[in-house]
Amino acid sequence: MNKILSSIKWIYFVSQRFNKIDTKGRTAITSKLASVGIAFGVMALIAVMSVMNGFQMEFIDAILEISSYHVQIYPDADTSLTVESWCRIHPLVRNITPFYEAQGLMVDSNSGMQAASLLRAVPDDIYLTDKEFSNQLEIVSGSFDIENDDSIVIGYDLAYSLHATVGSTVNLLAVSGSTDSALLSQNRQFVVTGIFFANYQDINAAYAFVNLNVAQKYLGSNLTPVYGVKLSDSNKDSVFISELHKMFYSIRAESWRVYNSSFFGALRVEKNVLMLLVFLIFVVVAVNIYNSMRRMIYERRQDIAVLSALGASRTELKILFIIKGFVTGLKGAVIGLVLGIFLCINMEHLFKILARLQYYVEYVVLKIFSPDTLNYLYENPMFSIYAAIPARMELTEIVLIFTFGILASLFSSMAAERQLLKLTVSEVLHDE
Repeated sequence: MNKILSSIKWIYFVSQRFNKIDTKGRTAITSKLASVGIAFGVMALIAVMSVMNGFQMEFIDAILEISSYHVQIYPDADTSLTVESWCRIHPLVRNITPFYEAQGLMVDSNSGMQAASLLRAVPDDIYLTDKEFSNQLEIVSGSFDIENDDSIVIGYDLAYSLHATVGSTVNLLAVSGSTDSALLSQNRQFVVTGIFFANYQDINAAYAFVNLNVAQKYLGSNLTPVYGVKLSDSNKDSVFISELHKMFYSIRAESWRVYNSSFFGALRVEKNVLMLLVFLIFVVVAVNIYNSMRRMIYERRQDIAVLSALGASRTELKILFIIKGFVTGLKGAVIGLVLGIFLCINMEHLFKILARLQYYVEYVVLKIFSPDTLNYLYENPMFSIYAAIPARMELTEIVLIFTFGILASLFSSMAAERQLLKLTVSEVLHDE
C-alpha cells in the first residue's frame, strides 16, 4: 500500500513539473490548440443537438398531445367502460380521452373547394380538461367550441384549402364509418366555429374536431370508442401496456412508438447523421493530440531516460503522459460545456445578432456596389424562425458529449505513449 501511495505521489510531482515546463514553446501551443479544438467540438455538438432536439420536439409534442397520444387502446364493446375505469385510477395515467376517428372528404358550401380530412370526435370539454392538448393546439380564429352537434373546428391549412373561415358551412360529403353509416351524404353539414394551428403540418392540413354525439350520429351506432391515454412519462409506455395486458389480455393497445414509427425513425436517422458529422471534429482533434503527444515524447526523451535510470517503470512513465492528455481533454471539455450551455440559453439572441450582422454586411456591400437596390434589402426571415425554436438540452446527451471530449484526448495519449516502448535508456544517453 505504501509503495502504491509513494508511486502516486511521484507521478503527481513529476506531472506537475512537466506542466510547469511546458508553458512555452511549440509543445505548449499545440496543447492549447488541442484544448481549444475539444472545447469547440463540445460546444458545437451541444448547441447543434439541443437545437435539433427543440426542432424535433416541436413536431413530436404536437403529435403526441393532439394526434397519437402515448398509448391508444382498442377495447371491445363489453370491456370498454371497464378499461376506461381501470385507466382513470392507474398511477401512470395523466389523462384519458375517448374518441372516434374517420376519414372523409370535406366540401365548403360557398367556394365549392374540396379537401381530404381526418374527422376526430372528442369530448366537447377536451380543450379545458386536457391542458397539454390546448397548449399544442393554438386557436388562431374563433374558439374551440364543439358543444353543438353542427359545430366543427378545423386546421389552418385545411381551412386554407377549403377557402373556409369562421362561420363558413362545410359538408362532410364522404366519410368512412361502420356498416350502418352512409358513405355519401349531402346532409352532414357543419358550421366552422374555430380554426387552429399546430406545430405539425399534417395535423393542420387534415384534422377536424367534432363532439362525440356527431360520431354516434354520422359514423354508425355500433362503433366502439378508442381511448387515447397520456402518461406522466411517455417513456413508460411499455410498462403501462404490459400491466394493461395482465388485466385485459385480449385488449389491443398501440404505443406512440409504433403508431409513428416511420416518422420518428426518420427523425432519429437525421439526428444520428448530424451527430456523426459533428463528431468528426473530435476525430481531427484526436489526430492532432496524437501527433503533439508523440512530439512531446520525442522532446522529452532525455528526461524519460533519466527517470528510467532512476528507477521509474514503463507503466509510471506512460501514466505521466496519459495524465497530460487527460488534463488537455478535461480543460477543453469543461470550457466547451460552459460555452455550449451558454449558447443554448441565449440561442434566440444569437440568431437575432446573426440576422443583424448579415443585414449590415449586405448593406455595406450594396452601398458600395449597388446603392440603387438598398430599398429591397431586408433581414433574412429564416433567422426569426430559427430564433423561435427553443433549444432543448438533454442531460444524457450532454454527459455523453462531455465524456467523449475527454476520451478523445485520453485515447490519443494512450496511443501516442506507445512510442515510449521504442526508447531505451542506453540509446538515449549514448546519443546525448
